[in-house]
Parts: sequence; structure tokens; C-alpha cells
Amino acid sequence: VGDSSVLTCPFKGKLNMLTWKITPKVGGLCTLVHRTDTNITHRENCSDNWKLRPDLDTALEIRRVGIAQEGNYSCEVASTDGNFHTMYHLTMLVPPRPSLYCDEQGSPVCQAAAGKPPAQLSWVPEGSSTAEEKGHGNGTVTVLSRFTACNTSVTIVTSVATCMVSHPAGNWSQSIAC
Repeated sequence: VGDSSVLTCPFKGKLNMLTWKITPKVGGLCTLVHRTDTNITHRENCSDNWKLRPDLDTALEIRRVGIAQEGNYSCEVASTDGNFHTMYHLTMLVPPRPSLYCDEQGSPVCQAAAGKPPAQLSWVPEGSSTAEEKGHGNGTVTVLSRFTACNTSVTIVTSVATCMVSHPAGNWSQSIAC
């Protein structure tokens, strides 16, 4: 998120015409067409986030990658050796911002804020916990889990609880004594 990314469109022969069709989850179809004989690029309904990279032949640069750029990317090349087609489906992974604290009742609370997809939260030692999910307008989800020990002997033996956050963008764990 925030960086640039480059998608390529492999082909054989000499490039004649390149077409990228972008169907984002949000917004309408964007079409970029570049003809090598005239060296002209035509843009239709495309933001500045999408740029052809003539220095990299058929590459499409996605600037300031964000959730709005999620979607399907289709590339078509007409060359001296025929027509070539490549398809991409771009999905954003947004790592959550994890935190662990004690609430007013002295119970450990673990939060994984604004992740995409939602993070999975678990506790050591195992106990009962309640998990709540709150969706945000940008496609991210905050997960909040409150820990309570299964029985009083667990609470007496150990007052330390460890929250583990699992997410495709990375894992995190931290312990706390409330």
C-alpha cells in the first residue's frame, strides 16, 4: 500500500499494439492503448495511478497502490508473432495494527485494527473470549477480543495472557498481566 507496483505482459515478436483493460472494484473500466507505429497512448477513464512504462515494453505501473486499485487487470498484445493475453487479479493485503491492553475490569483486550482480510486472534492460555469485528468503509476490518480465563484456578496460577494475531501479511504476539 502506498508504493508502486509493476505488472508485465509477456509476448513474443515485435510489439505492434498494447492494450490494458483495468476493472477496479470501485469505479468504471479503464482502458490504456499504446500503438508503437505512432508512439501514441490513448487513455479512457483512467486515473493517474495507472501508467504505461514504455521503457519496460508492455509493463503497467500502478502508482500509490491502494485498495481502490483492487480488481482485474487484462493485457492484450498484438505482435508480429500473434496475439497474447495475460490476466491478473489484484488483491490488497493490509496488515492490521495490533495492540494489547487491560480494560476497566482488569481483563486483557487484544485488538487488530484495520486489517484486510480480518485478522485471526487467539489466546494462551486458552480461555473463553469474545471477538467483535467492525468493518470500515475502505474494506479493512478491526477485530477486538476480550479474554477471560475458563476457571478461577487458571487465573490464580497465571495472570499473564498472550494474544496471538495471525494474518497473511504477518503474525504478532504479545503478553500482558492485568
